[in-house]
Amino acid sequence: MVVEGHPTPPRRTATVDGRIVEIPDEPMSLLDLVRDVAGVRSAKDGCSPQGQCGCCTVLVDGAARVACVTPARRVAGRDVTTFEGLAADRRAAWCDALVATGGTQCGFCTPGIAVRLEAAAAGGADLADRATVDRQLLAHLCRCTGWQTIREAAERVAVGQPVDLGGRDLGAAARRAALEGGAAQSVGPDVAAGGGGFPADTAPDDALVAVPSADGGWVVAETVAAARLASGKVQGRRTTQGHRWPLELPEGSFVATLQTTWTEPAALETDAAWCRPGATPVGPIVNGGAFGAKVDSPVADAARRLADEHGRAVLAIWSREDAVTQGPKRPPLAAGVRADGSGIVRLVRTAGARDLVADLLPDWDIDEVDVAGPPTSVELRGAIAVELLALASAAGRRVDQPGGARATAMVLDGGLRIEVDAGDPLDETVLRSYVIGAAHAAWSLVTSEALTVDEHGDVLDLTVRSFGLSRAVDTPEFDVVLVPSDRPSVSSQLAVMVAVAEAVWSAAGRPGRWPISQDELGRVSARREPSL
Repeated sequence: MVVEGHPTPPRRTATVDGRIVEIPDEPMSLLDLVRDVAGVRSAKDGCSPQGQCGCCTVLVDGAARVACVTPARRVAGRDVTTFEGLAADRRAAWCDALVATGGTQCGFCTPGIAVRLEAAAAGGADLADRATVDRQLLAHLCRCTGWQTIREAAERVAVGQPVDLGGRDLGAAARRAALEGGAAQSVGPDVAAGGGGFPADTAPDDALVAVPSADGGWVVAETVAAARLASGKVQGRRTTQGHRWPLELPEGSFVATLQTTWTEPAALETDAAWCRPGATPVGPIVNGGAFGAKVDSPVADAARRLADEHGRAVLAIWSREDAVTQGPKRPPLAAGVRADGSGIVRLVRTAGARDLVADLLPDWDIDEVDVAGPPTSVELRGAIAVELLALASAAGRRVDQPGGARATAMVLDGGLRIEVDAGDPLDETVLRSYVIGAAHAAWSLVTSEALTVDEHGDVLDLTVRSFGLSRAVDTPEFDVVLVPSDRPSVSSQLAVMVAVAEAVWSAAGRPGRWPISQDELGRVSARREPSL
């Protein structure tokens, strides 16, 4: 057929989870096709799109593929399989194993991980082997779990270990998860499958999509792809510049000093919220607290305002670059502790920081400094407290860990041993998972995390891989011992982070800057005796 001299373009289709899906004649990624055309929500958008987080992993003709950077037109005539498209018994095996080991918390990244590991197993990979699994996980990032429980889930699936969740109180598990995550959270196979109720997944199909514009406003369109195109979104890059420590040490006679730099909380789900006209927004904090990063997020207010303005439901969503440039960071600091345990802390001016330091270490002097840079917040998990309590320990000063939990950590050959009393565990699997997650966060903070911010305050590292998050291959084993307790349940997060940061820093010789150098990290890896 010819219309006004132009041939009708050929109809292109792909098979998504067994259904024929027409590929629109417009620029879009495979992730757009899966989510917006096929309506499959297990594949997630965590890097917007940078091809670096692995949350959107699907199979194309059986091979694992990162969907966000794959043009949809390239899968014409091919078979695309998402987590939902795996055989029912394989989906159940992965979901049950992840719940049984605590290998999923918020559940944002686990469907993509399971898809990749399933493809590896189909290709003959031994998922009972740690090194094999860790190699597969190089294509993924997970901020919650610390990797270890994912490895354990993969081993269960590999050996066909049956899982019976029938006798487990998942309500109690959810209460422990909410206590640790700081927000309501579900625990169960549906969460492992990515069904945690994230705003970008639950927004109505006819919702408009709003993304930030360069002038500080919002661009509204029918789809995420169209909104980003209209906004002129510039793809993030990783700088070649080294990171810097923005604050000079205070003067004084100290037994130990510490300087820290900007770090990114790096929740894998970027800020998102949706709202109908005249209604209450959904999000951005759902199924977990995002480590405190979304407490003051503007997306909910934007969704409400824009829904009222357009008379339709609106999903307001940040890209990864928006989250990096506009989201809060841990306040950089420079501090020293004297032999008597007193000290001085100089830190980037941050609301609530002065009161926090005064509560932790009332005899320490505080000097807040205005420094050009991204916003900072004391709401982030362990911000300021982890650094200062680890520093105080260098003078032999022990401070009751805020929150009521008690934790100790020892660096041993090949890993860390962590003992935790967090009161009534409610669910030992979930508590252990969160202990490992907090241990990974502390390990990563001390050994590798940094964000490059120039002297003008501009963030230069805009890719999810440039934040320095510790990968599976870089993360040691954590031997967790849960101390029996009949005390009321309390969160373990801060106590564990302080104990692990202190142990790792001590094993490295207490160098004056975090993240420590590779040579200093080598001392930790070579350590064969307890550090405490």
